[in-house]
Amino acid sequence: MKIGPKYKIARRLGVPIFEKTQTQKYILSTERKMKNKRPRQKTDFGLQLLEKQKARMFYGITERQFKNYVKKALSQKHASPTIFLLAALECRLDNVIWRVGLAPTHAAARQMVSHGHICVNGKKTKIPSFNVNIGDIISVREGSKQNKTFGDNVEKGIEKEIPVWLYFDSAKQAAEVKSKPKEIGKEMYFDLGQVIEFYQR
Repeated sequence: MKIGPKYKIARRLGVPIFEKTQTQKYILSTERKMKNKRPRQKTDFGLQLLEKQKARMFYGITERQFKNYVKKALSQKHASPTIFLLAALECRLDNVIWRVGLAPTHAAARQMVSHGHICVNGKKTKIPSFNVNIGDIISVREGSKQNKTFGDNVEKGIEKEIPVWLYFDSAKQAAEVKSKPKEIGKEMYFDLGQVIEFYQR
């Protein structure tokens, strides 16, 4: 999905939603831009729409894809729609690749998967939206391990905080899904509860 000018989008959303905007340079430029601007008050609809856009941009998926995820979440009778939606989005293969530090951004993770560098349970998988399950092993394809890019990314990702529902072996360049995510982490820039309310209108 083509996103567009990330600085501009992040300012409009009000949070540094992209990796590129989580820098001192972005913070300083935003402070200069927003210095003389008065914040506009938003309606409940406006706030919910904003949260939806934040979540969609964070994962880098289309409106149609996002709507389908929410539709499935709302159809659950014995599960919290918010937690189901969180698990569906977090368990996308491209997101897992990004979470464990094999890729610096969601976009890079999608490209790695699409180009056939990633395996799930030993089988090459080219679908970024592939949903991983408990017990699945996600690894870099043997033929791709010599690619310097992966080594550099893993080295930089060693200090990355791995979610509790994932285990990552940097030496093997492989991750295992230990459980489904059940809590929205502090690093999230959006409220999925508001997103669910937006689609329930």
